[in-house]
Amino acid sequence: MMMATSEPGVIIPDWPAPEGVRAYSTTRTGGISLPPFDSLNLALHVGDDPAHVMENRAKLKRALKYPGEPAWLEQVHGNHVVDASDCHSPVMADASLTGETGKVSVVMTADCLPVLFCTQKGSYVAAAHAGWRGLADGILEVSVERVSGAAGCDRNEILAWMGPAIGPGAFEVGDEVREVFVHANDVESAFIATRPGHWNMDIYAVARRRLQDVGVTNIFGGQYCTVSESGRFFSYRRDGQCGRMATMIWLQHT
Repeated sequence: MMMATSEPGVIIPDWPAPEGVRAYSTTRTGGISLPPFDSLNLALHVGDDPAHVMENRAKLKRALKYPGEPAWLEQVHGNHVVDASDCHSPVMADASLTGETGKVSVVMTADCLPVLFCTQKGSYVAAAHAGWRGLADGILEVSVERVSGAAGCDRNEILAWMGPAIGPGAFEVGDEVREVFVHANDVESAFIATRPGHWNMDIYAVARRRLQDVGVTNIFGGQYCTVSESGRFFSYRRDGQCGRMATMIWLQHT
């Protein structure tokens, strides 16, 4: 565990976002939470000391200098997308979008896939939480539809970045999960047989295909594995009880 005096660990997305778009994904390092939430846990719902969580959130805000309280969501593995500007307390949803300068869209994960969106003109941004259930239920497609509709842009003008999630060598699923995605998107190559009735699923490949199928072609990220990189990321599948990371995006005054 890193010392409590260290700066929060963050990843800056490598994507051609326009000027004025700020985006980050946190790691597990640089906070004050104790094991098994060590150390930059940002979630209040996992059993950590609330005082530690709030100090971690305060540390992150000081480090990233984001302009206001993020639109924290009560994530439910569905496909509901809300306007971050209307989130004055946690609401049940798995994505938020905003065209308001200074409003932070954010999702929390510990194996599920976080996806950030922005328009090429920098008029709208969004953050989505895509576990396999939400992915199957269309959370990415609904997010794209909401962003393109709000911004009045074509879907090929939307950029997407896939943040840290469970990697293809660690995500074993059953036949029933594979059939959902293969039937809907013809993604056989994203599933590798492991044992009878079980497959390793490449959640990045499935998400990329689903985004492409609705017209998003500018897709970045997708090279992480929360399970195998234990010193860097929380992983529910690896550890059970653990903290949560945050992936966030906002429009900054320029």
